[in-house]
Amino acid sequence: MKDLIQLFKEQFSHLELIYKLAIFNVKSEYSNHYLGIFWNILQPALQVGLYYLVFGLGLRSTRADIDGIPFIIHLISGLFPWLFISQSINRGSNAIFSKLSIVTKMKFPSSTLLSITFVNSLINLLITTAFLFVVSLYHHYVPGWHYLIFIYFIIASYAFIFGLSLIMSTLTVLVRDTRNLLQNFLRMCFFLTPVFWSIENSTPVMKHITGLNPFTYLVGVYRSAFTHAGGGLYGAWHDHLYFWALSLLLLFIGAKIHFKFRNRLVDYL
Repeated sequence: MKDLIQLFKEQFSHLELIYKLAIFNVKSEYSNHYLGIFWNILQPALQVGLYYLVFGLGLRSTRADIDGIPFIIHLISGLFPWLFISQSINRGSNAIFSKLSIVTKMKFPSSTLLSITFVNSLINLLITTAFLFVVSLYHHYVPGWHYLIFIYFIIASYAFIFGLSLIMSTLTVLVRDTRNLLQNFLRMCFFLTPVFWSIENSTPVMKHITGLNPFTYLVGVYRSAFTHAGGGLYGAWHDHLYFWALSLLLLFIGAKIHFKFRNRLVDYL
């Protein structure tokens, strides 16, 4: 617990630095592109178009709504948070390894690199979410107070992603194969997360699997903020208990691993 408290103290004491470096990374990422930051909108839009073409017009026999929401909106409200989550985890797991040569020279803790990558992905999410917010507001999909659930989504996402990134960012340095395993794991989780399908229409076995999938919880919370008004916040009490127990476990394990190897990571380069 002492390690975990120390980690969060590092994040809070370097909030300004995390924000400034995150903004700098976003600007520099597309500095040599003609469309610049517009790629943050174009890239997810292209993916939405592809998945809608395949799953909305190709494999689906009907164009019926899902949970009372048009399929294209259901797809967007699942794909946007998934891209944010997967991008954050991928970047977070590689954050320390990609900066390993300068980690020992930095005047700030290496753990802040994980928060920087999270904020980078969050900025991209805010841009795409603005579109969904306008659509939701226009069609009155949810009551006004539901939009506050988005704040809870950010907090829950950070807790889970930061904990997982702490573990994976260290293991990526120690065992190079870890990154490939993570990418395949995320690819599998994409199809086990109800991004383009509905839990209600799935089999009992699939419902049980998705119930154990923390990404299902995060996508469900995001949808309850913008598109799904029924029942308020997504999930029953046991869903919240399971998610936060898992997130705290990841944070605890991640803190232990991070501090154990933090000063010796360069030796594994």
